[in-house]
Amino acid sequence: MSLDTSKYKDMKFATRILHVGQEPDAVTGAVTVPISMASTFAQKSPGVPTGQDSHLSYFEGYEYQRTGNPTRGAFEQALAAAEGAKWCVAFSSGMAATSAIMHTLDKGDHIVSIDDVYGGTQRYFRRVVGPLADIKFDFVDFNTEGELAGALKPEKTKLVWVESPTNPTLKVSDIAKAAEEAHKAGAMLVVDNTFMSPALQNPFELGADIVLHSITKFINGHSDVVMGAVLTNSDEVRAKLRFIQNGIGATPSPFDCYLALRGLKTLHLRMAQHSKNALAIAELLESRTDIVEKVLYPGLPSHPDHATHRKQTKGDGAMITFYVRGGIDAARAFLETVDLFVLAESLGAVESLCESPAIMTHASVPKEMREKLGISDSLIRLSVGVEDIDDLKRDIEKALAAAAAAAGGAGGAGG
Repeated sequence: MSLDTSKYKDMKFATRILHVGQEPDAVTGAVTVPISMASTFAQKSPGVPTGQDSHLSYFEGYEYQRTGNPTRGAFEQALAAAEGAKWCVAFSSGMAATSAIMHTLDKGDHIVSIDDVYGGTQRYFRRVVGPLADIKFDFVDFNTEGELAGALKPEKTKLVWVESPTNPTLKVSDIAKAAEEAHKAGAMLVVDNTFMSPALQNPFELGADIVLHSITKFINGHSDVVMGAVLTNSDEVRAKLRFIQNGIGATPSPFDCYLALRGLKTLHLRMAQHSKNALAIAELLESRTDIVEKVLYPGLPSHPDHATHRKQTKGDGAMITFYVRGGIDAARAFLETVDLFVLAESLGAVESLCESPAIMTHASVPKEMREKLGISDSLIRLSVGVEDIDDLKRDIEKALAAAAAAAGGAGGAGG
């Protein structure tokens, strides 16, 4: 049984993420959801679990932490309300969430994925799911007319998999169009909404059947949790995911759920500042044609998918990729010189992060595929945090000067 959220249905996003699933504790009156660390729960009678009157247990009661936990239930219900979904199922990582979706499929099924998908996802699809489960994949450019439709195989294609924007080249797909194509072929559309978060993009409103999140990133937002989630409005899909969640056991700890729930409460505030800062940094980079070859940020009018992005989102997000002139030497100099932008994998944190996708997060993508997608040694990915923008600009200018020196150019830190 799902939570009755009817009293929140007319309330705005910021209100829902603060209240759904987070009513004061019935026993103590605590206004913050408690962290329930118990591994097992007392039963009233054999086979009669405690907690069947609690919405946080989905009125099923509690037996064992892997099967259900009140802190996890609160997070799942809050995120479902944020994303506009009926159901949320939480996992111990974004890849565990991806794996759970794969476990809903059968041998011989077919998936069409966007070509510029996260490197870890592509590695898992190509090297684990494909050979071990005999599930077939086609990786295509959704923005090339006819490629998605041409790859679909009615009765065989079960999922269409899209990130928008993609990681790392920030291609934007028309989600509503992808949903239409998928549904015509009898497939479901899965949207990885990690980069935008529910604060800026709501794929269910555009026709998605399943939404995936790496909670590690913007939803938690503080670089201290690894966690994932899958959301759906389908009772059948949810039942499969719940069975897999319990059966495989890739569940998040109650403490991680508590931290992620705390992060969710400020998501709208953080995403607004992320977007504001990122646009300013993108404009700065675009002005530096002496050392920057190209900037990819969906909020810039120069982005090839700018119109599509603005049509389906409420903001532009924190992620920027750009190509520095001078190849790997210039890129390395930039990444070694920044101070506020921490050289590290991951993204979506309050602090700014930077990395080289070709060497770090997407090194597992075959070289020929990286070249086709434009993931070159000169590509740098920024996750712009919520620090003061003037400090971030100074950090970028200093690093660009180092990159220009390494490239043998006369760039420097000027405008």
